[in-house]
Amino acid sequence: MPALASRAQPGQYAYVHSPPGWSLPLLRPVTLHGFDRLRGEVTLQLSPGAPAHGWLAAMAAGGRATFTGPLGRPFRIDARSHHLLLIADGAAIGRLRSIVDEALATGRQMTVLLGAASAAEVYPSSLLPDEVEYAVATADGSLGHRGSVLDLVAGYEAWADQAFAAGAQDLLRDLATLANGRDSRLGVARLARRPGRRSSRGASAAPRSWLQVVLEQSVGCALGVCLGCSVEGATGPVRVCREGPAFGTHELAWPDPA
Repeated sequence: MPALASRAQPGQYAYVHSPPGWSLPLLRPVTLHGFDRLRGEVTLQLSPGAPAHGWLAAMAAGGRATFTGPLGRPFRIDARSHHLLLIADGAAIGRLRSIVDEALATGRQMTVLLGAASAAEVYPSSLLPDEVEYAVATADGSLGHRGSVLDLVAGYEAWADQAFAAGAQDLLRDLATLANGRDSRLGVARLARRPGRRSSRGASAAPRSWLQVVLEQSVGCALGVCLGCSVEGATGPVRVCREGPAFGTHELAWPDPA
């Protein structure tokens, strides 16, 4: 998939077209786990039990599938950021994994924090480069820290210039709350923009979130017209497939816990 590999950015996704013989011409999103632009190769993360993923996971070498992509808004890695923190639970790390290769290629330092129910669900450290610091939390204490991945974040929030997260909605909401209070905990002062200062597009520049999250794109038309993937944004509904899937935490509305 040279064309897909050459254009893909961390945080984006692709759609796979349903195979011949299916009753409906469905499109299903797949996670771009990684991409090698020089070799023109893309690594996908598949869930065999998910719709339209099972046949891909079982495909033999030489099989063919049709993809559309890359799609969606990617993560925004600031050129001034040198220390990046990735936070995920379970298999959601696949939606962040492509940041690792991009960051290391540009000389950045990287730490990955992962939460899982048990050691059996932990992402293998062998799939991460040796240069990456990797810390794990398991709910049953079978590997790493006993507890939540949230417990590990405090030790890295001062070190990280930017953070990126993927996982369950509750985890992302709690991380957004932590990120919202980060400046006051660290004593970070925000510099006010000079009056009348505007971006090159003529609109006031949006604030930069220390934390960006990627939301799961599970259903939809890939065109942004069905609204099946809409979530509540800070100023109204936004579509995960078009305005996302990567968002700054200031761009989303985070409901209070039930």
